[in-house]
Amino acid sequence: MILFIISYFGGVLTILSPCILPVLPFIFARADQPFVKNGLPLLIGMAVIFAGVATLAAIGGGWAVQANQYGRFAALALLALFGVTLLFPELADRLTRPLVAAGARLSQSADDQARTGSSIGPSFLLGIATGLLWAPCAGPILGLILTGAALQGASVETSLLLLAYAAGAATSLALALLIGGRVFAAMKGSLGAGEWIRRGLGAAVLIGVAAIALGLDTRLLTRISQTQTASLEQALVDRAQPKTSDEPSSSVVMNGGNAMSGSNVMTGGPGMMMAAKPEMTAASSLPVEGPFPSLAGAVSWLNSPPLTVEGLRGKVVLIDFWTYSCINCLRAIPYVEAWAEKYKDQGLVVIGVHAPEFAFEKNIDNVRHAVRDLKITYPVAIDNDYAIWRAFHNQYWPAHYFIDAQGRLRHHHFGEGDYDESEKIIQQLLTEAGSAAVPGGVVAVHASGAEAAADMADVKSPETYVGYERAENFASPGGDVQDSSHIYVLPEKLASNQWGLAGDWTIEGERAVLNAAPGSIAYDFHARDLHLVLGPGADGKPIRFRVSIDGHTPGGSQGVDVDAEGNGAVTGQRLYQLVRQSGAIIDHVFKIEFLDPGVQAFAFTFG
Repeated sequence: MILFIISYFGGVLTILSPCILPVLPFIFARADQPFVKNGLPLLIGMAVIFAGVATLAAIGGGWAVQANQYGRFAALALLALFGVTLLFPELADRLTRPLVAAGARLSQSADDQARTGSSIGPSFLLGIATGLLWAPCAGPILGLILTGAALQGASVETSLLLLAYAAGAATSLALALLIGGRVFAAMKGSLGAGEWIRRGLGAAVLIGVAAIALGLDTRLLTRISQTQTASLEQALVDRAQPKTSDEPSSSVVMNGGNAMSGSNVMTGGPGMMMAAKPEMTAASSLPVEGPFPSLAGAVSWLNSPPLTVEGLRGKVVLIDFWTYSCINCLRAIPYVEAWAEKYKDQGLVVIGVHAPEFAFEKNIDNVRHAVRDLKITYPVAIDNDYAIWRAFHNQYWPAHYFIDAQGRLRHHHFGEGDYDESEKIIQQLLTEAGSAAVPGGVVAVHASGAEAAADMADVKSPETYVGYERAENFASPGGDVQDSSHIYVLPEKLASNQWGLAGDWTIEGERAVLNAAPGSIAYDFHARDLHLVLGPGADGKPIRFRVSIDGHTPGGSQGVDVDAEGNGAVTGQRLYQLVRQSGAIIDHVFKIEFLDPGVQAFAFTFG
């Protein structure tokens, strides 16, 4: 119930966002007419189509987005026609083409409803058209709902949550319409300027259509609103998911925020993460947390035939949720592999559940290569549909679940760290199972490259996404241009944790793609290590790059994927370690220049 309430108030807050401004002319164009017959049907139409489009997006993904774009085009045409008939009513009478005539009748019908008591259909239809344009006004709470639907699957609850969000926004618009209607009527009564007001509304509608067609509603206005409604909505999200006192408060949602390097927690879906601290339980007292959740639903298994809960009875099982481009997961894997090797003869079975974050991580060949490169020998379940993830009600990358020999969940740990404690849990469960001569002590891990432990005391830069769905701190002049080729330039100076692009790039939802070489990315960061998730173009050809730190070659501060001169190549879709500083950790400006086109850039992480 609390999530429904928060969804409703998240929608109410939409009225405070400047990205709603292009929609308001369509609302106030009905402000001088009876609310029940005109305003209310329009708002209902907006809410219904908004919830419907959002549900389709949750179910169908990319194709629904394209369908929504076509719907937006149709809505723009309809509302532009509506604006023209308001601005030039005499012109509507002269037009003879069927579409124009239909539009004129629609507008006239909506105007006459108050006097004739006719059908509410025209206002409802205008509300549907307006709802297609309203969809970009999405904040953190809507992001939570949509990614929850993507992860948990489409459901009646998801649709009801979306309706609650839409109803909240419609409520605030209804109040504005009622108040605006009184002001509107007063103006008409005192000034006798009804016709000029009608023309002014028509002009406002056309300006709104132009703003939406040019993308100003989703670029400029949404960017302005980030400091207003996003913070209010995020506070509501945080209240719905209270944190402990030692848990970092930063988070990333669809419209902004960040995930601090450390442990990653998925909140609702694979694209929403926030930092978290592990939940601690003493090894001497392990309560039963529930039965062993199902392992069914994996699309494939690596290093093993499919495993089942029933087949594992009598074994102590460690489940490790991971994804291969997650730096936090990579740093935990050496310990998981060491435990699998040390305790395999005593009855421990380790299972890695690979739950992807980015689309390329659903490619089983990519995961197979990662398993080989990471020298993972234990079974790996490919959980592309998040079936196992849902069975465990998991929210974290990485996450470790400890199952005893009786098939009971006894302990869980989220994120990196506390490896000694986790190993003691394994030893206790093996002892309870009757294993003789369980090895004592803890494993000694000496990882290198990206798998080496982070220097968290000096990490002051957050995980940063390049795609516009979760990007923040983007500093190139003019901001991002979504899903279109655009020439970017770097700002004269980057502030701390700001980043920018230079060259011809297309910024998409989860990545940026370089259309023509050369092109570069710069980031002002503070951490020992800098990583960037990259991939080659569709043809798979290697893409050369050159890295610099404060305008100089890295020297002894290069990462494992770069030589001392800063040269490297993108050969596959994975995480690349580009910087590992050898000296004191201070702020630096990192820059990577790509010498070939087609590179795909996804996210920065630090350590």
